[in-house]
Order: sequence, then C-alpha cells, then structure tokens
Amino acid sequence: MFQSYLFAQAKDMVLIEGSRYLPLYGRDSTVVEVKDFKMDVYPVTTKEYLQFVKAFPKWQKSNVIKLFADKSYLSNWKNNLELKDSTNTESPITYISWFAAKAYCECQDKRLPTIDEWEYVAMADETTKDARVKKSYNQQILAWYEAPRSNENSIGQTPKNAWGVFDLHGLVWEWTLDFNSVLITGESRKDVDKDSNLFCGSAAINATDLMNYAAFMRYAIRGSLKAKYSMKNLGFRCVQDIKK
Repeated sequence: MFQSYLFAQAKDMVLIEGSRYLPLYGRDSTVVEVKDFKMDVYPVTTKEYLQFVKAFPKWQKSNVIKLFADKSYLSNWKNNLELKDSTNTESPITYISWFAAKAYCECQDKRLPTIDEWEYVAMADETTKDARVKKSYNQQILAWYEAPRSNENSIGQTPKNAWGVFDLHGLVWEWTLDFNSVLITGESRKDVDKDSNLFCGSAAINATDLMNYAAFMRYAIRGSLKAKYSMKNLGFRCVQDIKK
C-alpha cells in the first residue's frame, strides 16, 4: 500500500458522465455500462514522473525491482534523476511499466482507467462524444499510428475532445488497469473462457473497415503486453472514482 502523495500537478481532471455503450470488440455485442468518474486532462509528463521518483526512490531506474519493470524501464534517462539533454519534459512519460504507472496513480489517490473507461472517453472527437462512425475521426487516428516520434511531442498541442480531454490519440498509447483482460470475453468480461478467434480470422474481418481498425490495433497491442514491459510509445494517465 502506498502512502498518499498528493504532489502539485499542473493537470486538472474532468468529470466523465457514464453511460452504456457498445465497444467495438466483445462477444455477442455486449453492452458495457461505465459509471461516472474523473479523468486527467493530460497524460502524465516526464517532469511529473521525475517528481515521483524523487519522492519514491524505489521506483528509480537503478532501484526498481526487476519483477516490476523490465530492462527498458526509463532507459531513455541518463540515470536515476537526470534526463538526457534532448528530453522534452512536457512530453508524456514513456518507458514505464504497468506496475510503475499503477503506483504513481495510487500515490495521488487515483488509479489507472479500465479499458472500458478509456475507450469510452477516447471515442469522442472535438464535438461528438461518440465519433466512431465519422470517417475523419478514424482517419486521424490511423494517421497518427503511422507518424514517427510522436511520443516526443508536448502534451496539449492537439485539440481537446468533447469531454475536455487531450491527447488520448496523437502522442502515445496508454496503459489501462485491466489491459491483460483484453482476450477475456463474455458478459462480464471476466469469464475464464478465451475467444481464440478474437485476433484471428473473425477479428480481421471486423477490422477491415476504418471504424473498427483503429480500435482493433489498440486491443491487439494490449493483448501482447505484460505488466513489467516498458516501451517508448506507451505512457499513461490517471482517473479517480467519484467519492460519495
């Protein structure tokens, strides 16, 4: 259990009003209910993560337990507390494991978003909360997937979406709390049965149109991850439950 560490952050949070929606993947077209929650407006930056490792040395590059991070963890840093000269401190933190991202959020009395929460907010464009049927929306996302070195750009440079959230698309992929449940199907998404066709023929057929293909790529990469992995284009942001 981590002590609460509410260090100063420039980021705000916005209220996401929950609803029922149909994800692009899931057996029997399962409708998912998302409850109200708050989400960080921006992904966590390199500058903010540096504050975190200063306060919690156990998550510094040379101190982290190997069970919780692979050898790529913070591999773009000079050492425990120094960044490379070329580093943009306002870019999203990357080379971060799921364990590290989870710890960061918990230290602020927050958590990582679930897949359903992340996808629910990410299906919005600048004006519409469910823009998945818009060809322009999907084309923009696919164009980003082909763009080089977007992880080095500053947060907040692209337009915010209809919820008031920036950079869900355009900079980096983002960790989710239950990323490793991607292949689990069924009404609760917590069944022990795995759909062996999800990333085979049946999934490929569904992924042929633009509306599905961008989401298909996200689900596919999540399915390939392990919690200790660290990648140059994978960051995170935090969410918070609504306190009653």
